[in-house]
Amino acid sequence: MDILHALILSAVEGITEYLPVSSTGHMVLASDLLKIPQTEFVKSFEVIIQLGAILAVVILYFKRLTQSREIWYKILTAFLPTATIGFLLYKVIKHFLLGNVMVTITSLFVGGIILIIWEKLYKEKDHHLDKIEKLSYKNAFIIGLAQSISVIPGVSRSAATILGGLGVGLKRKTAVEFSFLLAVPTMVAATGLDLVKSNFNFTGNEWMVLAVGFIGAFVTAMFAVKYFVRYVQNHTFVAFGVYRIILAIVFWLLIIR
Repeated sequence: MDILHALILSAVEGITEYLPVSSTGHMVLASDLLKIPQTEFVKSFEVIIQLGAILAVVILYFKRLTQSREIWYKILTAFLPTATIGFLLYKVIKHFLLGNVMVTITSLFVGGIILIIWEKLYKEKDHHLDKIEKLSYKNAFIIGLAQSISVIPGVSRSAATILGGLGVGLKRKTAVEFSFLLAVPTMVAATGLDLVKSNFNFTGNEWMVLAVGFIGAFVTAMFAVKYFVRYVQNHTFVAFGVYRIILAIVFWLLIIR
């Protein structure tokens, strides 16, 4: 992997991290298109640069994150299921799921169908919650269970948590914001675990590539988050579902076959 690869993948990560299309899945497919071997470093890179995208949320939502302890309690409650599964299944995720193109394509396709069906059935009600503080701990934990499914590449952490939020009665904008905030401890923990497991054993060039990827993901995510919040206020997720299905089919036809 070189600097150009890092720039391309970081842009892919920053744009897709908060959209319900799977940033990890896109990086796996992009790496395959760029003929980047799925080495241990590349797998670590795909995890670690997500922290750059998370920093964008910390900056954009800094006031929100610091003004209420109640929000943090709900975020940490939702974080527990993913933390447990990520720690216990780290080797399975790292060695068998990350980089698996077939798993990614299947998850993108199935996830696209689920998004479309969901939007056909879902109707937002006036009594749905418009503030994260009103979310119960039980429902926060349920959202966390939904997020834990996203350890499978292609599922999309964003899609899983947003649908989980809508399912327990959050309004669309609130579910999206909770998904953004939940990403903070989730990706910090994922990055920290990967760094510890790898013993920080990167070469000087690899650290440079990581730095480029981190910065690139941060810059692109700043724009993507603002766009997505505006988009969901007036649109459903059907377009993302269609996009996922088309991407999966095209990739299957052009690359797999």
